[in-house]
Amino acid sequence: MMPVPLLMLGETQVGVTVRIIALDLDGDFVEWFRAVGIHEGERVTVLRRALFGGPIHVRTGSGGEFALNRELARSIRVAPLAGPAESAPGADEETGA
Repeated sequence: MMPVPLLMLGETQVGVTVRIIALDLDGDFVEWFRAVGIHEGERVTVLRRALFGGPIHVRTGSGGEFALNRELARSIRVAPLAGPAESAPGADEETGA
């Protein structure tokens, strides 16, 4: 069995669904993320990425949607689950939204 490649959420492409493996953040950030449903084991789909290094818009498996600062998103380790998400039609790679 081949090992699953680990990625960072901040580098995940639009339309890709991943599973959160670890939150490599300080305690306060970890507690906040867990409180809003972003935690180890949760599925997350990247819906869009703002231009010029702006936030990443994600949807959790439980339906919550968040805009995450890219620097914080680069501290969340993930593993890929699937290809383009059917739940994110028309999501652009980089949008002004």
